[in-house]
Order: sequence, then structure tokens, then C-alpha cells
Amino acid sequence: MSEDQKKILQMLTEGKVSVDEAQRLLSLTGADRDTWDNSNSPPPKSLPRYLRVIVEPKLGAAPEHRHGRVNVRVPFGLIRAGMKLATLIPPEAADKVNDAMKEKGMSFDMRHLKTEDLEELISALHDSEINVDTDDETVKVYAE
Repeated sequence: MSEDQKKILQMLTEGKVSVDEAQRLLSLTGADRDTWDNSNSPPPKSLPRYLRVIVEPKLGAAPEHRHGRVNVRVPFGLIRAGMKLATLIPPEAADKVNDAMKEKGMSFDMRHLKTEDLEELISALHDSEINVDTDDETVKVYAE
């Protein structure tokens, strides 16, 4: 075990970092790789780092449905940070956001965002892909 790995574990025991943060830091030091090198099992699948959303219009789609191609790659770290910042939003502002979302047809409450929900979504996307195929476009959502 390297000095960096020992420091990370020490910070974890002192409560300076969460288990998730310690795991991410350890993965950066190559701890997972060292463990794999000493075993006969295949290497563990690395955790996804990005959320990818692709929207592709189909040939022959009606003109009002041809909005162009979308290809978005968002780091999960940015999404996690956004969730932490959402806790700082005053209740009045959260109410306004929730109302605006409802006006657009989305039932959503910012006050009920939980990090565990995001981690569960990341875990579910880890081995799957969401594909929506309509007459006008194809939408793909997956983690990479």
C-alpha cells in the first residue's frame, strides 16, 4: 500500500472525506489496479465518469421535428456538485423552480434531491443504456 493510499484511508477514518470520496481518490492512486494485479480474476469495471445524451433526428422527419443533432457529455462530478449546491437554494427560489417545471409538464421537487438517488441512477446506467426510438428521432442516454 502506498503512502497516498494510507493518507486517504486515514482521512476516511477521521471523517475528513466520505466513503465515496475515498473510493474515488483511491481509484486515482491505482489501488484498484494493484488489487487486480495480485489476483487471477478479471479487472473490475471502472465506474462511469460521464453521462452521455445523444439525440439524432431521423431522415424524413417532419420539418418541425428536425431540431438538429444533440450530443452532450456531462461529468458526473459536475452533477454531484450541482446536487450539493441545490441544498443552498432558498425555499422560495426552489418553489419557483418547481412551479416552472410543473408548467412545462414535469413533476419535480428540488427539495427531494438526494445524492443516493444519483448514485443509484449511475449504478443502473453502468451496465445499461436507455434508448427511445420515435418516428422523428432517436434518443440515447448512457454512462461512460
